[in-house]
Amino acid sequence: MTIRAGVAGWPIAHSLSPVIHGAWLEAAGLDATYERHGPQDEDAFRALVGRIRAGELIGLNVTAPWKEVALSLADADSETARACGSANLLWLDDGVLRADSTDGQGLMAALREQAPGLDAAGKVAVVLGAGGASRAAVHALGQAFAEVRIVNRTADRAVQLVADLQPHTPAALTHKDLDEALEGAVLVVNALSVAPRIDVTALGPETVLMDMTYRPLRTTLLAEGAARGHATVDGLAMLIGQARPSFETLFGRPVPDVDVRAAALAALEATG
Repeated sequence: MTIRAGVAGWPIAHSLSPVIHGAWLEAAGLDATYERHGPQDEDAFRALVGRIRAGELIGLNVTAPWKEVALSLADADSETARACGSANLLWLDDGVLRADSTDGQGLMAALREQAPGLDAAGKVAVVLGAGGASRAAVHALGQAFAEVRIVNRTADRAVQLVADLQPHTPAALTHKDLDEALEGAVLVVNALSVAPRIDVTALGPETVLMDMTYRPLRTTLLAEGAARGHATVDGLAMLIGQARPSFETLFGRPVPDVDVRAAALAALEATG
């Protein structure tokens, strides 16, 4: 019997997750599919989750705007998902619908891959944005850095994020304006759809720049940083990083050793 899984969100046509998981499934020789699902409203998303409970799907990755709803529908959730207030992974485990968030794992995996020289101990990281995407970033970085500074146009959202996540991280979480936040930072992570303009000449030479978006893969922030010799980390590395634990949970086996980044880059090029 064919095993069925997928990714749910809206809009969803742009998602590269089926390319990544599809390459792994082919390499593993599994009789399985991983497809896009585009529920446009909450009722449709709830119905889709019902298909997991009914055994039609083994599970789903979840992307915007349904991550918070995904968490609310689970019977059991991980500490990470509770701290982030959202889930990007749902699966059925012996009749129990479980939820987890692997976005933070993806972020840290991307840093290890593309900025292996980054030393977090006792250092400062900056996250641009205080929305859903930033929560997983702040939670993950807060386990490694001494301080995580959040920069957001709306101060109230940043202050609320600090209040929500402070109990879940050993790092000091603070809200700063952009210029103050960048002082002494060794990592800047953009979790906004469009990053604010940053004067990269004011950054230390060791500062790593990361952008969580992968369309375009080389954003203005990364291009300007690379031109000045900064290590840069792209959103595709994070996407692949969060997909690894998702695949292992959904399909119950290690990720095959295959170059899924090449497949994803080819899909990006084909779709512009």
